Formats: sequence, structure tokens, C-alpha cells
Amino acid sequence: MYWCVVQTKPRQEKRALLNLEKQGYECYLPLLAVEKLHKGMLKVEEEPLFARYMFIRLGMGQSGKSWGPIRSTKGVSHLVTFGTEYAKVDEQLIEALRSRRDALRSQPQRLFAKGERVWVADGPFAGIEAIYQMSDSESRAMVLIEILSKPVQVKIPLAKLNKII
Repeated sequence: MYWCVVQTKPRQEKRALLNLEKQGYECYLPLLAVEKLHKGMLKVEEEPLFARYMFIRLGMGQSGKSWGPIRSTKGVSHLVTFGTEYAKVDEQLIEALRSRRDALRSQPQRLFAKGERVWVADGPFAGIEAIYQMSDSESRAMVLIEILSKPVQVKIPLAKLNKII
């Protein structure tokens, strides 16, 4: 038995996981807690650590489960190959990912980091660059905006901030 990599259809990792597990396959989808804005409110959601990829444990020979149904499973695009060889993943990597699972889920990836440069997309400060300081509540953030050559703290709804890339 060894682990292989499955590529899923876009944003269908959880669907593929559910359908493969219903068929009796052992699968692993590492998830990461991430802050997201929904209707102006800050929410924590779980996203796949590797977008469009998950792991499946497959066996060799007659003792292993048939690989045929994998390709036609809802949510699955295909098994990843390098030429004619399936992309195999070491058992130790899967165990390392599983051991870090709790840490990844308990500490969500923040939408904005302290000191990060952002710009205000809407409102009286629209188009102005600011420095993110902290989240004030579920829907507002405290930022520093330079007004008359002096930094001023301002509270702005999170939905009105965008990252500067």
C-alpha cells in the first residue's frame, strides 16, 4: 500500500473526498483554517492546504481495490502521473501533515497581517493607502492613514480594505 496524488476538479476537493470514502478508499485531504469576508463579516473557514489536490491510499495487485472507479468519481479529475508512473507520496509526509493538522486548524491564517499595506476601496478614504494595525471586531479594522504628514488611527470596515500586491 502507498499514497498517490489525486487532482480534483476546481473547488471540489471535499466532494471528491466524500465520494471516494463512500467507495471504500482511504483518503486524506489536509485542511487549513483561513479568515474570509462574507457579507462584510469575518468568518473562519477550512480550505484545502493544497488546492485541487488530495491523497489516496492504493494497493498493488489483487489484494488492492480496483483503481478504475477513481477517474469517474464526482469531483475527481484524475490520478496524477509522471509519464507512466503514478505520483507516489511517502508515508512519512502524510504522517507529518496529519501531526500538524491540529496546529493548522487552531490558528487560522489571518486575512491581513499587522503592518501590512492595504488600500481603502470605498468610503470617505477611498483610494488611500493605509497600514493595517489590528482587527477591532468581526467587521472592522484599525488602520493607520497618513493625514497631513501625520499617521492617524482610523476604524474602517474590513470589507472596504484590499491588500496591496
